[in-house]
Amino acid sequence: MLSKSQIKLITSLRQKKFRLQHQLFFAEGIKTINELLNSKFKLHQLYTTTSDFDVSDVLQTKITPNELKKISALKTPNIALAVFEIPRDQNIDFNRLIVALDNVRDPGNLGTIIRLCDWFGVKDLICNTETVDCYNPKVIQASMGSITRVNVVYKDLVDVLAVNNVMSFGAFMDGDNIYNENQLKSGILVLGNEANGIQPNVEALVKKRISIPRFGNLQQTESLNVANATAILLSEFKRRY
Repeated sequence: MLSKSQIKLITSLRQKKFRLQHQLFFAEGIKTINELLNSKFKLHQLYTTTSDFDVSDVLQTKITPNELKKISALKTPNIALAVFEIPRDQNIDFNRLIVALDNVRDPGNLGTIIRLCDWFGVKDLICNTETVDCYNPKVIQASMGSITRVNVVYKDLVDVLAVNNVMSFGAFMDGDNIYNENQLKSGILVLGNEANGIQPNVEALVKKRISIPRFGNLQQTESLNVANATAILLSEFKRRY
């Protein structure tokens, strides 16, 4: 049975300030929860309507479907909700290809980009502080468990690009055609905000401007979704090295 204090805590975790305050976040659904249970993430408490999870009784609370509805962020709750501790930041390996996001605000886009990093073997994802929180419930849902295999770190991108002497690539509408580039290698691949692109102060530090060409006859498509652009660029980077 859920107590009022438990309901208050779990529902508060929908907001970033309370996630930071308690250093907790929650995930929903069997697949995502199992991915997290089998990873570095430490379980705080599992709330479930079934007995399908291999979790000690101390860390597991059986609840009713109606109780799950009270704490779920989904329109149709999916059997269980688990609260996990937010882990400490891990070190970044600047010898590998890294993806960096500048002011990406949509949770679905960030979750999808985390999955893409996982798919293409990118271990580190740097986000500036204005990018949506990776522990937002919508991001966790969209990442489909890939959050367990990608090191997501929040840093000032200006500092990252200025201090680390590595190659940096920025995605721009007027950059050089990605398919004509012969120097794609490890470094930092920067992608910007869904509407405004990369900020000028970050743009000034990007060493190589690249773009995905438009092939349509009319050339009128304004831009690509940032997650779609990430998929195309990572595919080309990985094809080259």
